[in-house]
Amino acid sequence: MKKSVSLILLLLIFSSYFILRLDTKGDNSFASEIETSEPYEKIYSDIGYKTVEEAAREFEQHFNQELKLPLRVPPISFTHHFGRFSNLEGDMNDTFEITLISEQEPQSHFKIDVRPIKHKIQFSDKNVSEVFKLNNGSNAKYMEKLSQGFNHLLFENDNWQYMLSIDKDVSNIVTPEILVQIANSIDY
Repeated sequence: MKKSVSLILLLLIFSSYFILRLDTKGDNSFASEIETSEPYEKIYSDIGYKTVEEAAREFEQHFNQELKLPLRVPPISFTHHFGRFSNLEGDMNDTFEITLISEQEPQSHFKIDVRPIKHKIQFSDKNVSEVFKLNNGSNAKYMEKLSQGFNHLLFENDNWQYMLSIDKDVSNIVTPEILVQIANSIDY
């Protein structure tokens, strides 16, 4: 009994110290002190990401076709941009991906996924919220219900299927119309 009381008292003192330390800093710096996460560059590199240019070059060489990317990005801040070419068994699931993220603002997350039209992903029209006409005459489908965390704009251009994805937390800033402007910036 005496040991368990001593143990409880020790745990209370120990946890009080950390709670007081967190409160006195007031800015959650204690939480960041104990956070020992690796830099984004290492984390993304470990899962196959590299520079956008390098990944795009691999994708173009694999499919022997030029890839056009948008000149515009969403009007929110990003601290990092990465690219990845996923070369899986056969060509059916081979994709190119660009990810733009922010260390300071986790909701600032934008992705571009590209695959050949001959291996495009089909989406049900029930997922489509709105359809936009792009400058090249093709349709772009805006989808809010496809996934919980992102809104998507899906369209085709030059034998590629593109999907622009924006975090729903910034969808009040990055509207469907802005995604359409980004899609239209491919045709330069």
